[in-house]
Amino acid sequence: MSLEGLFPIYKWNFKSQSILSNLPEDEYAALHTHMQEQRYGKGEIIFRQGAVASGIFFIKKGKVKKYQVDQNGREQIIYVANAGELIGYHAILADERYPDSAATIEESIIAFIPKEDFVAIMERSSVLPRRLLKILSHEFTVLANSISVFAQRSVKERLAITLIVLREKFKEETAAGEDIMINISRSDLANMVGTGKENIVRFLTEFKSAGILTSHSKKICIKDIRQLIKVSGCGNV
Repeated sequence: MSLEGLFPIYKWNFKSQSILSNLPEDEYAALHTHMQEQRYGKGEIIFRQGAVASGIFFIKKGKVKKYQVDQNGREQIIYVANAGELIGYHAILADERYPDSAATIEESIIAFIPKEDFVAIMERSSVLPRRLLKILSHEFTVLANSISVFAQRSVKERLAITLIVLREKFKEETAAGEDIMINISRSDLANMVGTGKENIVRFLTEFKSAGILTSHSKKICIKDIRQLIKVSGCGNV
């Protein structure tokens, strides 16, 4: 089921997939030439917060969480990136260290593009700078929306929003007619919502009793997306 007209998903997802799509042939070929592909297992670190930025990463397959760790070692997941998205480019554009960490949440194939090569291609490109500016502007809007909404919502509402957003993430790799299965640990879910794992388990049980979702092991299947949107308080209708 599409969320069109029901939930403003554009306010919650970045659009970095569009950065490399339909580039001029010579620019795409140059980027592809410098890509170094690597396979990652589930839970592997791609880069760490505060590390010197050595390049950008293009997710060819899998999903990656971007997160920060506070002084007490608690993890706060900022965003989950899908196949087709770029990560790590903020640090390159700002010429700073990575502002967050990135790790896979499932087996992934990720291509690395060294900083020097990406910057060189960007400097001679007539398309990339404008696209990056547009994407960064949209990301600011998404983050501002997330901060504003999460500051005003209960844990139950925040969980509902997070499940809706994750459903769209996992929908992209689900064949037509098949159930969309959200495969994420309860700990990661708690770190996205900004609460304890025990609260996540409690509300998932409540949603399950209400017929909103089913779950098996770590996998969650949303059965009543309209009701979940209602719980979130963020629907368009």
